[in-house]
Amino acid sequence: MSRFGSSTAPVTPLVVPSTPAAETKPATMPAVGKSKGDDKAFDLLDAKLRVHAKLIDELDLSALDKMDDATMRQRVRGIISEIIRKEEMALSSVEEMSFADAVMDEMTGLGPIEPLLKDDSIADILINGYDQVYIERHGELQLAPVRFADNDHLLRIVQRIVSAVGRRVDESQPLVDARLLDGSRVNAAIAPIAIDGPLVSIRKFSKSPLTMEKLVGFGAIPGPVAEFILGAVKCKASTVISGGTGSGKTTLLNALSSAISPKERMITIEDAAELQLQQPHVARMETRPPNIEGKGEIRQRELVKNALRMRPDRVILGEVRGEEAFDMLQAMNTGHEGSMATIHANNPRDAITRLEQMVMMGGMKISEEAIRGQIASAVNFIVQASRLSDGSRKVMSIAEITGMEGSVIQIQEIFKFERTGTSEEGKVIGKFVATGLRPKFLDEMERRGVHMPKGMFDPSTVF
Repeated sequence: MSRFGSSTAPVTPLVVPSTPAAETKPATMPAVGKSKGDDKAFDLLDAKLRVHAKLIDELDLSALDKMDDATMRQRVRGIISEIIRKEEMALSSVEEMSFADAVMDEMTGLGPIEPLLKDDSIADILINGYDQVYIERHGELQLAPVRFADNDHLLRIVQRIVSAVGRRVDESQPLVDARLLDGSRVNAAIAPIAIDGPLVSIRKFSKSPLTMEKLVGFGAIPGPVAEFILGAVKCKASTVISGGTGSGKTTLLNALSSAISPKERMITIEDAAELQLQQPHVARMETRPPNIEGKGEIRQRELVKNALRMRPDRVILGEVRGEEAFDMLQAMNTGHEGSMATIHANNPRDAITRLEQMVMMGGMKISEEAIRGQIASAVNFIVQASRLSDGSRKVMSIAEITGMEGSVIQIQEIFKFERTGTSEEGKVIGKFVATGLRPKFLDEMERRGVHMPKGMFDPSTVF
């Protein structure tokens, strides 16, 4: 019996179950729309900003700095209640509490989007100007029931985000990448680049990374196939996870890393720290962008080179996107087997082509055939992930690089997802099948004591 349960995994969309209503109360937010309630929502927004302005006037900010968070919130709530009474705002006790929360978010958090950041069912927050906020929940984009007062209000929130991490954004530097304290990634663009108002994209950081068991349960990958690729990683197969934006590459990388022995030393390298490896011996490094004067940049290539001097057993690259591809291949070929990375590509063959192109970006005087030889000897498996039309995320293919034939890298697909249709509800229907090809790396797995069930690679096997 597989530790993931039955050998046949249901083919269902990869959807994180929503938190039961009894456990999490949704934040109260004004509705967005063209109904009569819209005017009330905008009135509440204006009222919130008025109360916030009066709150700043009445607060002794120096005294607040000396208070702990709980005392500060209690003090601020008391002042808000006094302002509400003076303003003669007709609010019930529940509405007053919700209103006070909104004002607190404006003061100490990120304003209207603070409730969205606290909602664990939301994966992405996409802001297209002050009055259009989208969220991705369960794989689907939805218009969120929040808005900012105007573009200046939105810009203040953007400035609050970037200043907290020592960055800046203005007309001379209108693009910025930043990371919130909780690990969420933020990209912002303002005028003159953003024509209709600030554009903000927030990729939220999951507090509890999805395990391989959960991915199997969601139908992202069948249990036996998960057992195989985990076994390969355990046996130090160097693996590249390929896929498009939002296809779940980092999630897969986190899940696969669970097969690595806690005795191994791992070094992770990322543009923005997202990986959540659970092993005890993990050294994390992150790139650094240039400062305002354009100095001080530290690129991934420098970090990969430095990592090789830090006695790693494995190097894990959050995403290979440039000249550091050469150094990653060198690491895989020089005693750091089992290293892993992700790459943006639509299929395994495209992933190989992109790796070739990235190595060439480094200006190395090396022939294409030599580059392909490096790739063929360094990488064992390419795991292809995709975000399907119904919003689900799924492993579409596991392919093995078997070597070179002439000047061409040879790939054999071991498992693949075959789409057979779409349900009336728009859900993707399909099955995961074995192609009938036996992995070359299987011999190494068996030498290391990892054995797969007989028949799982037969062409008639459906998972």
